[in-house]
Amino acid sequence: MGETKYIFVTGGVASSLGKGIISSSIGKLLQARGYSVTIQKFDPYINIDPGTLNPYEHGECYVTVDGHEADLDLGHYERFLGIETTKANNITTGRIYKSVIDKERRGDYLGKTIQIIPHITDEIKRNVKLLGTKSKFDFVITEIGGTVGDIESLPYLESIRQLKWELGKDALCVHLTYVPYLAAAGELKTKPTQHSVKELQSVGIQPDVLVLRTEHELSAGLRKKVALFCNVDENAVVQSIDASTIYEVPLLMQAQGLDETILKKMGLPVGETPELGPWRTFLERREKAEETKPIHIALVGKYDLQDAYKSIREALSQAGTYNDCKVQVDFVNSEDLTNENIAQALEGMAGVMIGPGFGQRGIEGKFVALKYARENNIPTFGICLGMQCMAIEFARNVLGYEDANSREMNEKTPHNVIDIMEEQKAITNMGGTMRLGAYECTLEKGSKAYEAYGTEHIQERHRHRYEFNNEFKEQYEAAGMKCTGINPESGLVEIVEIPALKWFVGTQFHPEYSSTVLKPHPLFLSFIKAAISQ
Repeated sequence: MGETKYIFVTGGVASSLGKGIISSSIGKLLQARGYSVTIQKFDPYINIDPGTLNPYEHGECYVTVDGHEADLDLGHYERFLGIETTKANNITTGRIYKSVIDKERRGDYLGKTIQIIPHITDEIKRNVKLLGTKSKFDFVITEIGGTVGDIESLPYLESIRQLKWELGKDALCVHLTYVPYLAAAGELKTKPTQHSVKELQSVGIQPDVLVLRTEHELSAGLRKKVALFCNVDENAVVQSIDASTIYEVPLLMQAQGLDETILKKMGLPVGETPELGPWRTFLERREKAEETKPIHIALVGKYDLQDAYKSIREALSQAGTYNDCKVQVDFVNSEDLTNENIAQALEGMAGVMIGPGFGQRGIEGKFVALKYARENNIPTFGICLGMQCMAIEFARNVLGYEDANSREMNEKTPHNVIDIMEEQKAITNMGGTMRLGAYECTLEKGSKAYEAYGTEHIQERHRHRYEFNNEFKEQYEAAGMKCTGINPESGLVEIVEIPALKWFVGTQFHPEYSSTVLKPHPLFLSFIKAAISQ
């Protein structure tokens, strides 16, 4: 195709309009036309990465295969496009400034005065183009976090302005805004969009495409008005109306010719419209599944914010679709659970998911839920801290170690069944040790995990500091909890399960990160299948 093309996605009027979904949808449509595509997210906050951010602030922390803690939008990119992202796909202001300051300290700038323009903007531009030049993608889509008008976003917008000037037809800006409906007047209002575009124009950027988020159908007249006031071609003003699922958005964008418009504006041949067959099949199955009586899965955790478990919720939903059933995820706050109320809390649940997390808060409630699920043979899936809680609960109530715990919670207990990891990887952001990114795992033949994966060797992503303590392994296995997944290099336990139960599996890794629309994760498929037959 020649030179890499760059698409910038900005947002105005309000945050959380779905820039990540629009970016993913554009990527999907271009990918379906045979182009190689990647997406990156630029976040205007000063944290080096979201690894230290509270999930209430920023939703889940997503982990890439190369061990980078990233924004949850990278999960959307991977689920839509079926690609693997890396550290290069998520940049924060903190990383940009740190890189420039490190260079200044080394003397790379030869004593020059370091300024936002050109030094910070040059570093942003270098990162924008890095994926294109290094990996030779046809398209690099760059999503700018935050909202136009935020002081934090200005260096990014200045960088886009410069790149649009330098790259000409090889750069394009898609601006996502909101068209509110005033119920009292019974009208949709375009003024916020006009102001948002003016704000963008004031920093020297003329958007090429406008995507209007709305809860109501926008008339041709309204779109024409927006095009006129905002200096945008009529066919480049598209609506993004509320959909029953985010996975419908690529089809809604394709129906309005968004990908065609982008190709024409970038001087590329349009060609045949892709059928998106597998994608449509997934949506048809999902629609049919939605009509079935839902099965309820209890998600036991301490963050009662949907985005805190975004990838898990999506993986459960995808597994439901491929099992032709609707999965209703019911959040159960582990801080509220006691032996007295657990039966009521889990009443009617076909399965129990014990979520990941950090810190001691809400741990005891997870033990209560696990004991109940284990004794009542409810299909149960523990992820990361969830798997560690499975091991601790089993040690307390089956092995008889009432003081069983992890070293983090109690340094003195003789029964630290979850211990500080042997294989230490120093990282700066958490000030401790953490196992991050993809690691190998060998599965025991005949185990639930092996049956699900259908292969002996797998690779999955990690984000944790503590490990199963192998000193207790024999006792666990003798009592009925098997260690069925082992890291071949370190011998560390990756998966535990109780074969005597219908489905009781814990993974030290995060399988939800690698579940995509067209390739749902085998463990989630197996878990939901067991829950359906409950």
